[in-house]
Amino acid sequence: IKRDNVEFWRQSERSDIYKSQLKKLVDAGLAYVSKERELPIDAQANFESPKKAQGQKRDEVIRFKNPNKTITFTDLIRGEIQFDTTELGDFVIAKSMEEPIYHLAVVVDDAEMGITHIIRGEDGISNTPRQILLQEALGFERPHYAHVPLILAPDRTKLSKRRGAIPVGEYRAQGYLSSAVVNYLALLGWNPGTDQETFSIDELIEIFDLSKVQKGGAVFNVEKLNWFNKHYIATLPAEKKLGYVKEFLSEKQFEVVSKNLKLLDIMTERVSTFGELRSIVNSGEFDYFFGKPVYKKETLLWKGGGDLEKTRERLVGVQGLLESISSPSFTKETVKEALWPYAEKEGRGSVLWPLRVSLSGKEKSPDPFVLAEVLGKEETLSRIEDALNLLS
Repeated sequence: IKRDNVEFWRQSERSDIYKSQLKKLVDAGLAYVSKERELPIDAQANFESPKKAQGQKRDEVIRFKNPNKTITFTDLIRGEIQFDTTELGDFVIAKSMEEPIYHLAVVVDDAEMGITHIIRGEDGISNTPRQILLQEALGFERPHYAHVPLILAPDRTKLSKRRGAIPVGEYRAQGYLSSAVVNYLALLGWNPGTDQETFSIDELIEIFDLSKVQKGGAVFNVEKLNWFNKHYIATLPAEKKLGYVKEFLSEKQFEVVSKNLKLLDIMTERVSTFGELRSIVNSGEFDYFFGKPVYKKETLLWKGGGDLEKTRERLVGVQGLLESISSPSFTKETVKEALWPYAEKEGRGSVLWPLRVSLSGKEKSPDPFVLAEVLGKEETLSRIEDALNLLS
């Protein structure tokens, strides 16, 4: 596969090529038809469907005539590796002249397609001696091999479905960005030798070096993946961020968010994935952005105490100060500047708490200056008026 010219090949459409190479081996006496009662286990899986092959019985298979030699190759990650192939015996390379199995098919494919480097997991090391024997028998040039460490579960066993692994598509469904996933996976078992952690695809292509791949497996840490994803969400332009958010909000919710990019930033800065955003929004945590809040008047009291009338007086004072700010200049900075001296005089909690509650209806929310900016002057004053009516 070339990065700028991707080609896809189906082994099921290359039968004539495999048959030709298989015949070449048999004619040269390097492989032979072996009469057998039942297909051995090592030949059950071919390049088509392992499940389809299971349980089939045959009278004959094609076996490679093993020269019983020692194979030595240099792994680009692990250095020199040596195998005594005697223990492999005469291994199966096809179920018939029409049906090659994995080892023969991939060796022919690699040679036909000009593959120079085979990079695969360390669990593929045991396949290498069989494939090198076939390459030599067919006169193919040996490619370079690099066996990368496996990704491990937290208990340092091989990551699998039983131990927390999920399909790549599921990460997309949960709201992970491809750039974050690629960046994180690139650093599992490899590092550039610097403190840099975030890389674009082009940067990874530029600096990746097999010599810096570690021999030991790396543990998959979802918390670290979430850190990367949060970083990439924060760096998204608003337009792209909206495109992702649209997939995780209802039509009505998205309509509100799309009209208020300040709200978009507040909501997304709270999450590591867009899936988390959907959960938070649906839990009602941000309901005050989608409609006026409903609450009991006692909630407006600072620390649950104080005087309702006094609280009302302070909200009236806040209302007057905010009315003096023009709508275009109604930002968290100008709101804070207008209210801070008054809050210092009357008591910060006594002034800012009822303002927060009147705007959100909740005890936990962004600070009232941020809320005021996001809601805008008209809606902020309207909600303060609702609180004053409630206190009356």
